[in-house]
Amino acid sequence: QVQLVESGGGLVQAGASLRLSCAASGRTFGSLLMGWFRQAPGKERAFVSAISRSGRSTGYAESVKGRFTISRDTDKNTLYLEMNSLKPEDTAVYYCAADYKPYWSSNYYTEEAREYDYWGQGTQVTVSS
Repeated sequence: QVQLVESGGGLVQAGASLRLSCAASGRTFGSLLMGWFRQAPGKERAFVSAISRSGRSTGYAESVKGRFTISRDTDKNTLYLEMNSLKPEDTAVYYCAADYKPYWSSNYYTEEAREYDYWGQGTQVTVSS
């Protein structure tokens, strides 16, 4: 089992920055694919960003490219999402996700929510205009 705990959400004004963190436990961090998803009110959960086990491959939704940066720190067993130039449309609950794939390519990542077996409880990000 993998436990994921997000933190770092909050209420900010448009144009501000936030950094989300996701602390992982239960499995060797390097064996986990990791990703961020978000769900706005009345909408389905949507892909935001993902990172491979090695950290060398990353992917982003078009709506956040150039503004968000995903990273992982193996020493701290923590996933991060640096969010800059925030917009009101970024308002959502942000979820950290993980999938245990120790035997897959270390550069593989996925944007598909159905491939992730473990999810955090979510952290609210609200961006006011």
